[in-house]
Amino acid sequence: MRCIIANYAFDLTVREVTDAMSGVTPEPITGPSVQIGRRVYPVKQVGAVITRQDRRDFTAGEVTRAMKRLGFTCHPAPTATASEAVETASELLGKPADS
Repeated sequence: MRCIIANYAFDLTVREVTDAMSGVTPEPITGPSVQIGRRVYPVKQVGAVITRQDRRDFTAGEVTRAMKRLGFTCHPAPTATASEAVETASELLGKPADS
């Protein structure tokens, strides 16, 4: 199937995408994702692997659209409540010492 990603035309097949992603370890999911086989990958990671372009050159929407047209299952970005976001940020920054 022909699709446009980052203003370049690509002829992609399900087999080519599956083969390209085999052996690639999925990165943590922080945005939209796509299920390829038994694994779930961020769409930006898939786009970088199949196009060999920098992730800044294309949008997640372009890759999501192409993956859906090929028949892959795509998932929206995970949502977090405000309190979960604050807790996560606190853990990443290190909790202040109790006084």
